[in-house]
Amino acid sequence: MKGLWAGISGIIEKNEPPLSRAKIEIFEELGLKNNQIKLLKQAKEMKISSPQYENHEWEIYPFLFEADKPKIKLNWENSDYKWINAEEISKYEIVPSLEKVLSNLL
Repeated sequence: MKGLWAGISGIIEKNEPPLSRAKIEIFEELGLKNNQIKLLKQAKEMKISSPQYENHEWEIYPFLFEADKPKIKLNWENSDYKWINAEEISKYEIVPSLEKVLSNLL
């Protein structure tokens, strides 16, 4: 969803575990390796209606990671990044349901 702020995301391929896919996406989109991140919390799977596809739901597997003083290297999927406090999210144009996903992690 070009032009909107979002969290790191991806699509699970084959039958891979969601946590494995999350770590792959973090590496692909931010350039952070497994030894540079720490899983803090995993929330229960969620179903979110898709605004871009009629009669479609996304299965969301929320994870919260920590990275201590990371050096971010964005890939082609992203144009910018910003660290914010959760309370500030309402100031940004975000992808649908991001606030709901975050609230399950915090």
